[in-house]
Amino acid sequence: MNTLNVTTDRFQRQSDLIPAERLSQLTATVIGVGAIGRQVALQLAAIGTPRIQLIDFDSVESTNITTQGYRAQDLGQLKVDATARAIQELDESIQVTVIMDRYRVSVPVGEAVFCCVDSISARAAIWRSASSHCQLFVDGRMLGEVIRVLSVAAPHNDHNYYKSTLFHQSEAQTGRCTAQSTIYTANIAAGLMLHQFTRWLRMLPLDRDITVSLLASELILDHDPSLEM
Repeated sequence: MNTLNVTTDRFQRQSDLIPAERLSQLTATVIGVGAIGRQVALQLAAIGTPRIQLIDFDSVESTNITTQGYRAQDLGQLKVDATARAIQELDESIQVTVIMDRYRVSVPVGEAVFCCVDSISARAAIWRSASSHCQLFVDGRMLGEVIRVLSVAAPHNDHNYYKSTLFHQSEAQTGRCTAQSTIYTANIAAGLMLHQFTRWLRMLPLDRDITVSLLASELILDHDPSLEM
């Protein structure tokens, strides 16, 4: 099989599910490339997102190899750099921009923002700044084997609903939300976030709030009533 055929056929199986033309016009920003964020970034690359921006200040630790999908050779390196290399290995044509820092108000974001940070206070700060500059905001949360994905698309969704989920940090459970985590939970969370992204690309209604308990085998969906047909 030659290179031309590989390039031509790469997206054939997803062509009915992901609008390539609309996707080609977008930049996706992933804030936090830890447990969920790294998987989001790699899935974005796999579906053909042409421009991906990665924002994170952290370095790869030994526990990240088992729970976040990093490789042994990534140990001690910045997560944004290690993830950028992995993206380029999937598709060297993707334009990857890395910011080796926490998210700052001054940082421009893409049309789609994936918030994959550890704390409620960080989410609230990102939401206040980035939500007015993007068309889609997807927040992925994980605690053990419980996943929550919240999606807000402009201009239809009620922003107040998402704001109601940003409780005060003092009400959060002690420790980071990824203090207990597994690679399979992170992959499922990332898949749910990408599913909302592709629904948005196809102009389908979003599930504004998805909660999945893997241990209890429970799925709870909350649709945005403003998008009911």
